[in-house]
Amino acid sequence: MTEPARSASPLQTDPQLQRYFASEEERRVNTRKLFDSAASGYDRAENITALGTGPWYRRWALQRSGLTAGMTVLDVAAGTGLVAREAQHIIGDKGRLMALDPSPGMLDELRKKLSVETIEAYAESIPLPENNVDFVSMGYALRHVGSLEQAFGEYLRVLRPGGRTCVMEITRPRSAFGRLMMRIYIRGIVPLLSRVARCNPDVSMLWEYYWDTIQAAVEPERVLEAMRQAGFEDVRCMLTLGVFREYVGRKPATV
Repeated sequence: MTEPARSASPLQTDPQLQRYFASEEERRVNTRKLFDSAASGYDRAENITALGTGPWYRRWALQRSGLTAGMTVLDVAAGTGLVAREAQHIIGDKGRLMALDPSPGMLDELRKKLSVETIEAYAESIPLPENNVDFVSMGYALRHVGSLEQAFGEYLRVLRPGGRTCVMEITRPRSAFGRLMMRIYIRGIVPLLSRVARCNPDVSMLWEYYWDTIQAAVEPERVLEAMRQAGFEDVRCMLTLGVFREYVGRKPATV
């Protein structure tokens, strides 16, 4: 596995996450264990969380961000392949799909349903040459990245001139009531339904961590600025239902 360059994580100093890790090295080790242990029950719990709408939304988000048939795609933090599966439907047989994730457990689950190239690595250090792909996607994992600057720098590097990126993420509701309802749903209702559905018991801990990372996530303005500083143009954020964001950008056609 290619290790990312050491840098200060925007997450490791947040008080809400101190119980999970105290350093960037601990963050990588502990979160990989967490995702590995919950991998077998991840898809079922995610389906409960999204109320079955996940596949439709992911495909729609990818398409409106510029993904088309025949493209070469790198799905970063691919997990069990929920975004990669929708990308594969769009690019078709003439396209090429690569799935990258630091969790071997998640990649094992992905390979059970998708026949694609897999890469065990981090977003901050992608083991691919420059100008290699047409599209980089990431689904609901930006808040697990140690360095926005390094990750976006790598996305730009591996994209071909004119290539695009789409980063899907969950954002905190603006209102206190909205945040309360989301907290009750993610930390209470989803773990309960997951137990009823006999999901892997480690899924409950993962969803608790999910909520804490949503609370600690950086503001959208900082994400957009980090993309611009990396060199992306036409950078913008699209918001759906006040919660789901798509950060999109394009690598300049001439660099």
